[in-house]
Amino acid sequence: MKKYLTLTASLFATLSLAGMSKATLAQGAVPPCGPAAQLGAEYAANVDANARCFELRMYTVDPAQVGTGDFNGGIDELHQRFREEEAAIFERHGADVIGVWQDVSRPNTLIWMLAYRDAAHRAEVWAKFAADPAWTALRTKYNVPLSPPQVFYMSATDYSDLK
Repeated sequence: MKKYLTLTASLFATLSLAGMSKATLAQGAVPPCGPAAQLGAEYAANVDANARCFELRMYTVDPAQVGTGDFNGGIDELHQRFREEEAAIFERHGADVIGVWQDVSRPNTLIWMLAYRDAAHRAEVWAKFAADPAWTALRTKYNVPLSPPQVFYMSATDYSDLK
């Protein structure tokens, strides 16, 4: 993964305090994100013309389901899945993996951020990822029970160092 400027704790604090139910979106319901020209007027004034679409995802393992049914792993297996190949599969299909973090206030939560050219590029990357046999094999190998992910879509402001 590429090295980027350190993201401040205030980003995570802000997102944690935000109304999660409003910010959590279904997998297919991606709002416009990316360059200012692709956004509505209420957002475009503060977004850079060359901004990418950033996606922050929080995955929380449901410990009550670990070891039940065909679930065979917890947070350590989720990290191993990312370590072994999940992040690399996304990069292979065109996503830029900004970083992956262990949430130190919630031990069963992994947080990661990806970047795309725009929302259309995101859809293309996810379609290729979902169809990749390597993903199917990896998901089977590390079948971790997750609660629905918390997902945030963001466009960089015109004054942000990270675009």
